[in-house]
Amino acid sequence: MAGRTLRVALLQLQAMPENQAAAWARAKAACREAKDKGADLALLPEMWNIGYRLPDPTDEAAVRRWQQEAVTLEDEGLLGMRDLARELGMAIAATYLERTARQPRNALTLLDRQGHPVLTYRKVHTCDFSDECLLEPGEGFPVATLDTAAGPVNVGAMICYDREFPESARVLMLAGAEIILVPNACPWDVHRESQLQSRAFENMVGIALANYAAPDENGGSTAIDGMAYGECGDGQGWEARDMTLVRGGEEAGVLLADFDLDALRTYRARETWGNAFRKPENYGPLTDARVCDPFVRPESRR
Repeated sequence: MAGRTLRVALLQLQAMPENQAAAWARAKAACREAKDKGADLALLPEMWNIGYRLPDPTDEAAVRRWQQEAVTLEDEGLLGMRDLARELGMAIAATYLERTARQPRNALTLLDRQGHPVLTYRKVHTCDFSDECLLEPGEGFPVATLDTAAGPVNVGAMICYDREFPESARVLMLAGAEIILVPNACPWDVHRESQLQSRAFENMVGIALANYAAPDENGGSTAIDGMAYGECGDGQGWEARDMTLVRGGEEAGVLLADFDLDALRTYRARETWGNAFRKPENYGPLTDARVCDPFVRPESRR
């Protein structure tokens, strides 16, 4: 018998970078579709309010115009998403270019089904080798307990390039995350898919990733339940299983993923990955900030 289910909607949409009002309107329509399909939570792609658009860092006028497009939770678009979450009784993971006193940040705010922000995460691993040098990196990987119809669920987030570092998902697991939300904005391929599968497997967490539809990116929005092994059909032992709940094509649409929370929790309590047999006293080099050849990059920020 299936246990309590958290239904996550991956909003694989085409961007509207020139019109924030139209972008939020498109997001609202997709959220309403997700709710009609029974979703408990809807996830947007990365930096939705401006369609993950960054200027040439050497063009000062373009940079100033881009910075002016940054928003806060008190701006009209995000206030509208808060109202929508309350109206629908559905959690929404809204993504945006966040205005700060310094450089903007690449942010996700998780709104609960009452429209309250319960978690705001800023992208830690900014792509400093690219135009993302214009972004201020975030600090830390928070986890929040989200109230849902299936009961409380511990939720964290990574944004795009974050998922390429095993430390991101590891820290979230250690902080108690059961489900990790991943807004994305890059070409999706077999190698990045394999990375994401590994993050779910080694931490026994569910992962939901929403990417932009073509032609902005190539879709491939993916959800993975984090349970790599299941009971054999004859009840004798365990066998490997496909953790993929859904994988999108290139076209725009609302994709649904059902996470069986009871099964995931039983699996986490039984299996050997996660935090049971780690040896953290041996991991000192992981926090050493020195960078040696061949990995020295002048544009890297620590």
